[in-house]
Amino acid sequence: MFEPNEAQALVRETARAFAQKSLAPIAGQLDRESRFPREQLRELAELGLMGVNVPEKYGGAEAGPVAYALAMMEIAQGCAATAVTMAVNNMVAETLCRFGSEEQKARYVPEITSGRFEAASFGLSEPHCGSDAAALRTSARRDGDSWVINGSKQWITSGDRAGLIIVWARTGGNGSKGISAFLVEGGARGLHVGRHEDKMGVRASTTVSLSFEDLRLPAGALLGPQEQGFGVAMTALEGGRIGVSAQAVGIGTAALEAAARYAQQRQAFGRPIADYQAIRFMLADSATELEAARLLTLRAAALKEAGRPFALEGSMAKLYSAEKAIKACDRAVQVHGGYGYIDEFPVERHYRDVRVTAIYEGTSEIQRHVIARELLRE
Repeated sequence: MFEPNEAQALVRETARAFAQKSLAPIAGQLDRESRFPREQLRELAELGLMGVNVPEKYGGAEAGPVAYALAMMEIAQGCAATAVTMAVNNMVAETLCRFGSEEQKARYVPEITSGRFEAASFGLSEPHCGSDAAALRTSARRDGDSWVINGSKQWITSGDRAGLIIVWARTGGNGSKGISAFLVEGGARGLHVGRHEDKMGVRASTTVSLSFEDLRLPAGALLGPQEQGFGVAMTALEGGRIGVSAQAVGIGTAALEAAARYAQQRQAFGRPIADYQAIRFMLADSATELEAARLLTLRAAALKEAGRPFALEGSMAKLYSAEKAIKACDRAVQVHGGYGYIDEFPVERHYRDVRVTAIYEGTSEIQRHVIARELLRE
């Protein structure tokens, strides 16, 4: 059983209250207007949800990965787009805490956890490579005591809003062993932000391309050892998959609850459609699959919290949660019939929002690859 302890339950209840009171009522409007939820993110920071697994000395809640997963499920249930920004902020803050120097942690992590930085970003994907991250072409060369970065990044969440971006660049030869990670401040000279992508879902979360033109960084901007940046990225993504899995569970749960409400209210042939077996079975299947997804997510989070390996379990959780949440949202639209296809009801938005959970931070195909590799110990 995964029953939260008192501290974890407090984080969950705090997130739930905020999500239902402050996010759910405006999520549809944020989506229609593609409006970045600046005020809501600042409030999340005040509640300690921008650094759930970050030490208190850097402004975090230090509540652990399980509490983070529980909080993410609740926030995603209220507004998926807000949850995306929260997830990347937490991932960047955790990555800094694990791999950053004391100076880097003291300088940047409190800015993220406090909300003084509107957002933080993770600059790994490029126009020609997403899943094949080791093929990146952005370069960083030494020039005296500085690093000079040139290249471009694609699909960067909050890239136009970020106070800090972790940027991966090639400092050595081909492949994963020639990659290093750098800390780039938003607004740096030589950093150019591209257009906002017109996305299918999570439209209140901004997604942009970034380009670097002779962007100069001090030697102290290197995050972790030189040419060991690929390991930094993979470690961050392992934890990030727990967050995406929790997002999927939250969105799927919101869709399921909306479908159940509608099924009890909608009449057909003189009876609520919830009386018909076809509808009841759809709701039952979604409820069962989402509960299994929740438990897979919490198992991966508990392993991480215990300091044990969780790559296999994290990939299982993300794969299963994303695909079953997508199915739950699909069923929710079907339960609503024609009303599920218009934005008068929230399931249309949930359907669009959930689709990306099977794509970002490792596609479902990459998760299957990781799972098979771990099983076969390749």
